[in-house]
Amino acid sequence: MVGIDFDRLVEDMTAWRRDLHAHPEFGFEEQRTASFVAAKLREFGLDEVVEGVGGTGVVGRLKRGSGNRAIALRADMDALRIPEQVEQSYRSTRPGTMHACGHDGHTAMLLGAAKMLAEGGGFDGTVCFIFQPAEEWGKGALAMLDDGLMERFPFDEIYGLHNMPGLPVGRFETRVGAIMSAEDNFEIVLKGVGGHAARPHWGNETLVAACATVVNLQTIVSRRLSPTDIGVVSVTELLTDGTRNALPGLSRILGDARSFRPEVSAKIEAETRVIAKGTADAYGCEVEVSYTREFVPLINDPALTGHAFAAAQAVFGPENVATAAEPMTGSEDFARFLEHVPGCFVFIGNGETSAPLHNPRYDFNDDALIFGARYHAEITRQRLAPTEPRP
Repeated sequence: MVGIDFDRLVEDMTAWRRDLHAHPEFGFEEQRTASFVAAKLREFGLDEVVEGVGGTGVVGRLKRGSGNRAIALRADMDALRIPEQVEQSYRSTRPGTMHACGHDGHTAMLLGAAKMLAEGGGFDGTVCFIFQPAEEWGKGALAMLDDGLMERFPFDEIYGLHNMPGLPVGRFETRVGAIMSAEDNFEIVLKGVGGHAARPHWGNETLVAACATVVNLQTIVSRRLSPTDIGVVSVTELLTDGTRNALPGLSRILGDARSFRPEVSAKIEAETRVIAKGTADAYGCEVEVSYTREFVPLINDPALTGHAFAAAQAVFGPENVATAAEPMTGSEDFARFLEHVPGCFVFIGNGETSAPLHNPRYDFNDDALIFGARYHAEITRQRLAPTEPRP
């Protein structure tokens, strides 16, 4: 970009990222973060900066030229309820909360792109910078959409990114079609009659029935789904009202299911209900099943994924751009935007020695900041290319 001091930009983004890291905020609590973002966008001279979209979301708009097309770039802002275990000068100042997924880095990169595009231009049309709250629990995108995001700030396509531990800094990956899975949650409540641990025959305890249910749920993927379909069913909690010498009269099973197609999600729900009811009947218990869908599958548009690869090759170099080998069974709230407009979600390297995401020792790698900012700017310039040659 014309006139951009990249060394200074890296210094700025690093300072922003570390400030955000030191002040993490959970979903829909991102008041300080949103104010920080909005202040920077106004400082860069954006045409419009709106706070409070979907609660704590921020949207900035920048227009250049006379083009009537608009694209959106999105970053997430929220942190996690995880106590940080890394000692650094910018460590979290809020006990029990930390940026364990790199959203501080995502926010800093999109701010960097906004500064680059505001100062350097090089596009013809409108860019919407979307800073989303509450990605981690799958509510922020819907909140922004329900608050009229598409009507108030219309755009034709949308792009987002996420850092990836294990992938070297300076590397880029994405894929056409399904790249991240849906996430469903379920709760199974078994009711019986608890009693003394020495006299199980006097009651009708629920723990053995719950254990059988947990085991039986594992047959959904292995025996009920087609081997060509990807599905994961995980029981994550088993809670009872029993104690060391008392058998429980109530047991709760909580879990998580992942899939890439609505038909598979529906099949998992149906089989969960059949297995829970059948197992409860076999043990003489009552049962209630709750099944909810928290995240939808993230499906990259084929044409726009091609454009994302082209932009990445200009930034990362062709030798550092690859097609992701397989979809991930993690989930991402960005998918909600793709129910309204086409787009593409990509991964950039956070380093081969990075701790995993959602780990108390995770930290975003500041060396990746410039790659993310330049990618955002490049996809904007390519998708909103001026009709006249750029200087």
